[in-house]
Amino acid sequence: MLSLSRPSSPEPYIRKPKSPPDDAVLPRKNSFTSLSSLLSHSYLNQSRTWLLLSVLSFQLIILLAFRSLPLSFTHHRHHFPSPYTAHHFITNPTADDECRLGRVFVYDLPSKFNAELVQNCDELNPWSSRCDALTNDGFGQKATGLSGIVPENLVPAWYWTDQFVSEIIFHNRILNHKCRTTEPSNATAFYIPFYAGLAVGKFLWFNYTAKDRDRHCEIMLDWVRDQPYYKRSNGWNHFLTMGRISWDFRRSKEEDWGSSCIYMPGMRNITRLLIERNPWDYFDVGVPYPTGFHPRSDNDILQWQDFVRTRNRNSLFCFAGAKRGAIKNDFRGLLLRHCYNESDSCRVVDCSGSRCSNGTSAILKTFLDSDFCLQPRGDSFTRRSIFDCMLAGSIPVLFWKRTAYYQYEWFLPGEPDSYSVFIHRDEVKNGTSVRKVLESYSKEEVRKMREKVIEYIPKFVYARPNEGLGSIKDAFDVAIDGVLRRFKEQEEWDYKW
Repeated sequence: MLSLSRPSSPEPYIRKPKSPPDDAVLPRKNSFTSLSSLLSHSYLNQSRTWLLLSVLSFQLIILLAFRSLPLSFTHHRHHFPSPYTAHHFITNPTADDECRLGRVFVYDLPSKFNAELVQNCDELNPWSSRCDALTNDGFGQKATGLSGIVPENLVPAWYWTDQFVSEIIFHNRILNHKCRTTEPSNATAFYIPFYAGLAVGKFLWFNYTAKDRDRHCEIMLDWVRDQPYYKRSNGWNHFLTMGRISWDFRRSKEEDWGSSCIYMPGMRNITRLLIERNPWDYFDVGVPYPTGFHPRSDNDILQWQDFVRTRNRNSLFCFAGAKRGAIKNDFRGLLLRHCYNESDSCRVVDCSGSRCSNGTSAILKTFLDSDFCLQPRGDSFTRRSIFDCMLAGSIPVLFWKRTAYYQYEWFLPGEPDSYSVFIHRDEVKNGTSVRKVLESYSKEEVRKMREKVIEYIPKFVYARPNEGLGSIKDAFDVAIDGVLRRFKEQEEWDYKW
């Protein structure tokens, strides 16, 4: 879908386990200085004594020994950086280096953990069928109503894609990945194609028990832990996609929300790809929410980037979403009122009720016509609308750092100011005008931020072909390369416990 500020069914405002505050500073890697500066000044002349030479030699030995120590203590629960810098989106690998990071073995899980869940799509949601959302290999129904909004030849690349289908997308893509191996002895990484989000979705509401919510994950882990390659690594080289937010799998008490899948025996060392991660869990990796645009070729990407780059935008900022009436001092409601009061500068798409739940061209058009888009937190810290906004070349305005900055390090620029605006929510509550803040940016500053957003579009869209695009890496490619790089570094640094 293009909007999906709400899930496919009414989602409660999720209470999460206690964790460091939104503004907490995440740990960063330390770097060790080079010995070159020391040695460049260490020259001998005839007045130097052998004692001084001995001292310098001893210091050199100590420094070299220190540099060789394992660095795992500096990486505790830290995400490795993006495997590709901004200028590496287009690659032309040779046959020798395509799989230099390793190969992936895909487990042949019993079908009840994936295929049967999709086949029984009528049973996945307590309110309505999920079958339409899971058609076309998980991309959903073809988008309608986009003629005249997007280039005509790109309309077939658009779908009403649901936000909770990344498990299906990743599974289909990894089965066709160039570095997939059918020989587990040749594998660097092992993928578990378990549709955890689909399995638990039905049981999150009404009178289902904690046992109901845990059943699929518990049985899956029993199966995986019995595999010889899991036993060898204790799960360190295993990974899976979980198509909902991390908090849906982190129940600590029976009466609390969600399943306890992440806390179950056997899950501890498995890397998890989630649309929202717990920033303080090393094994959680945040991957982009699926958007509605699924390019079929490199040319689709390049044409779309040119289209949003040259778009004539007539609104300063916009907001697409719905207020949360049940929440005291609802921040979304505050932003909606602010937008309505600044109607000459702000456009609103009110998503109350079910207006935006099945996709709407109005949201895409609003993002395409606006310089900035307001992105408060959703039902949890993140929101699919962030990626819908940036896909349209609009610059996101964030109010919680955990909405993006602590989530998608492999997929977004490392310098938040280069592509987004951050206004602390308390400043807005205390009367700061969002409009005045945004008006303070010059046209050149806006152009540069937009260009950075457009540059990163390939990294947060999911391509339609199961084999991927030609030379451009999409979100799936970046995720798999990142996982393989992570496993490689873990082995090199002996980073395990």
